[in-house]
Amino acid sequence: MAAFVLVLSFVFFSPKTTKARLPPGPRRLPVLGNVFQMTLDRPWHLFHRWSKRYGPLTYLNIFGKPIIVINTAKAANDLFVRRASNYTNRSRNIVVNEYISGGMNFVASSGERWKKMRRVSEVQLGLKSLAPYQDLQTDQAIILAYEILTDPRNRAKHILRATASVILSLLYDQAPLKSLTDPSVELMDDYVHKTNRAAQLGNNLVEMFPILEYIPAFFSKWKRESTADFRKFSSMFEEKYLAVKERMLSGEQRSSFCATLLENGLEKHGLSDLESAWAAATIYGAAYETTARTLSWFLFLMIHFPEVQKKAQDEIEAVVGRSRMPSFSDMNHLPYVRALTKEILRWRPPAAMGVPHASTEDDYYEGQLIPKGSICISSIWSINRDPEVYGADAEEFHPERHLNPDGTLKDEKGDGHYTFGFGRRECVGRHFANKALLIEISMLLWAIRIEAPAGVEIPHVSEDIGEGVISRPPDFDCVIEPRFEGVGVALKQARDMIFQTAYNNGRE
Repeated sequence: MAAFVLVLSFVFFSPKTTKARLPPGPRRLPVLGNVFQMTLDRPWHLFHRWSKRYGPLTYLNIFGKPIIVINTAKAANDLFVRRASNYTNRSRNIVVNEYISGGMNFVASSGERWKKMRRVSEVQLGLKSLAPYQDLQTDQAIILAYEILTDPRNRAKHILRATASVILSLLYDQAPLKSLTDPSVELMDDYVHKTNRAAQLGNNLVEMFPILEYIPAFFSKWKRESTADFRKFSSMFEEKYLAVKERMLSGEQRSSFCATLLENGLEKHGLSDLESAWAAATIYGAAYETTARTLSWFLFLMIHFPEVQKKAQDEIEAVVGRSRMPSFSDMNHLPYVRALTKEILRWRPPAAMGVPHASTEDDYYEGQLIPKGSICISSIWSINRDPEVYGADAEEFHPERHLNPDGTLKDEKGDGHYTFGFGRRECVGRHFANKALLIEISMLLWAIRIEAPAGVEIPHVSEDIGEGVISRPPDFDCVIEPRFEGVGVALKQARDMIFQTAYNNGRE
């Protein structure tokens, strides 16, 4: 069987000879290409080392499939924004998009369905549409701060719970979660885990040898399992969507992503109930781990940079004080906290590699050929460290880089990083994510001090752990203490009121 596959790979996927100059890259073996040079563990670090050697583009080839790694902000903008028509399509991911999600995951798909799903998501998650969700984001920030203050050892679970809760509230108007054991979280966790694992480079032979897709399901464990997953996830996602529909038909008026889809009607957005259900679930999958990991990075970085933490807390003390909690009305007066949030997302992007694009036609960039059908990967880790954009200290953590000399933000509207992607494939939920992170980080800085434990060695600030395509901090210990007397009581009272209000409104 192995010999048969190797022969097929040579026949169907061997590199085509060309006189055009390809981008530079590491040496390749015949037929196999760079397969043995790739790493499954945190490939963004390998890409970053190559970027320093080869420049804006790195050329790789695996079993004849050309891969272009984009390493600089200029190259990414030139290709994915200015030449978007040639790079908007996604590269084919057989297991994730065609089997586990049946073509319904609009982050990983292309075509008319993607256009419709993205269009309705952009309208609902645009900056002007998010005001109704500020209260639920603030509520979750309060609950999270209380949980981390009173139970710091389980802070990772609290972060995941808070992140899941705010997204489920956005999508389905679900009540604040009290535990990660909620069935909704377990369902979504299963989906996120399986898609992340399937998306990891090298985890599925069929991605390297597409001809394996033609082997009958009886002999293909991956095909049987992913097909069963699609049926299971479709049933459960549609059940959650239809529950919102039933509430609306009974006369309840509550704001949520799914409710707005239903209000607009099938004739306006052109999506079936199943497609609408998958659109909501896809947003959850894209936002859940990336947002949670950013909050984990925040805690990790604060124990390494106590001077940054103090400067942010001094700003909050001056603007907010101690008699009330931070709110969204304060954010325009907290430029350093906003710069800190931008810098965390720049320096430690949770999705350190962008979802691969595909080139529709042959293209040339600075005299180098990008062949038709190439897998084009934006190395977000490298792009966020581009010295042409961020200066000679691009490798360093420095929130002040986002501020003017007078302390105001350099760019009020821009992100200050490329973590959310490029052009037509830029993350549709970036505004919601930014707002959620900003109020949560502000609330935590207002309520607690985060310190390194005395006498305990903590991981170096340069370390990270790869989980599929997600980067997270290594496991670490920290000391969490209240910033001032009475903060715990204030948080508890506010938390109890949030749950009581949800109960009174029939959301439990």
